[in-house]
Amino acid sequence: MILELHVQPGAKRSEFAGRHGERIKIRLAARAADNKANEALVEFLAGHYRVPKSSVRIAAGLKSRQKRVVIEGV
Repeated sequence: MILELHVQPGAKRSEFAGRHGERIKIRLAARAADNKANEALVEFLAGHYRVPKSSVRIAAGLKSRQKRVVIEGV
């Protein structure tokens, strides 16, 4: 599965937050500093889709709010 996401770091809690244009919007409680938001995104999506964290990979947008994430085994 490939997800096109718009990620908002530094929110009060991690959650799906509707759409941002053509992308799914996700709010993350983690800050963007030190790659914490990317780590939190992988953990959040792995928990939501009930797959191991190793099955979730950020394919594009490591330093951007616009990300493409690949989830294997869904």
